[in-house]
Amino acid sequence: MQPSAKRLSKALITAVLVSAAAAVASAQIWRGGYGFRYPPRAPTADTFQGGFNFCRLMFESNRREKTGWRTDYPGADINFSVRLSELTKAPVTMGEDGEPEFVVVQATDDALFQCPFVVMEDGGTVEFSPDEVTRLREYLLKGGFIFASDYHGVYAREQLNEEMHRVLPEYPVVDIAIDHPIWHMMIPLDAIPQMASIQSWRRCDCNIERRADGPPDVHAIQDEHGRIMMLMVHNSDIPDGWEREAEEPQYFEQFSPGAYAVGIDTALYAMTH
Repeated sequence: MQPSAKRLSKALITAVLVSAAAAVASAQIWRGGYGFRYPPRAPTADTFQGGFNFCRLMFESNRREKTGWRTDYPGADINFSVRLSELTKAPVTMGEDGEPEFVVVQATDDALFQCPFVVMEDGGTVEFSPDEVTRLREYLLKGGFIFASDYHGVYAREQLNEEMHRVLPEYPVVDIAIDHPIWHMMIPLDAIPQMASIQSWRRCDCNIERRADGPPDVHAIQDEHGRIMMLMVHNSDIPDGWEREAEEPQYFEQFSPGAYAVGIDTALYAMTH
């Protein structure tokens, strides 16, 4: 575990204990399992109140690798929102029930433009419609940001890159080094952590997803001013470290600190650039 991740691990453990002690007054961590039964949560007139909302992109997959757009939903969405509210000063929008106002948006939804930070999982299976291509292009050029993770192997990388080339053909996919400012927003990172889903970890007691073809590699699409419009963390299941943190202490300690470090730095960058 990197030194920065060790520091975050202590902060996360403290947050877990504080949350457990004040369970009545704080939002609850998702405990994992059966997310596939949770219906897509669409925005309402009261969703966007000026704070942070976890927005997840819904899309059509043309093949199966994981579970498409709903991979790790809604646990990753809930837990990341709770930890962002506990570990930073970012105002996270909460509903009347005290739970985070996380939402699922389609590329053609007007609500997309209320989301400065959008998460895309299993993007290596995506196939955008012409209307989605047009709207995503408009969103990204107007200041939007997409964080893609949990896609693995050559085929998935090529498919996501090709679909994004349809959206932004004039902007190439470029490598993002560990010294980029995005990795020093709040929690300095020395390396991008490689992490397996909890299922792969249980099978092999390793940190690599079975579809991964190597270590994590990070790419981005930037505008002409160098602003990142889309960040792509390939060969690492970052959101599983959010969703599954409460299931097994060993998995939490090994993966969640690094997963939250990546997510928090990325979200803070997205909302300030």
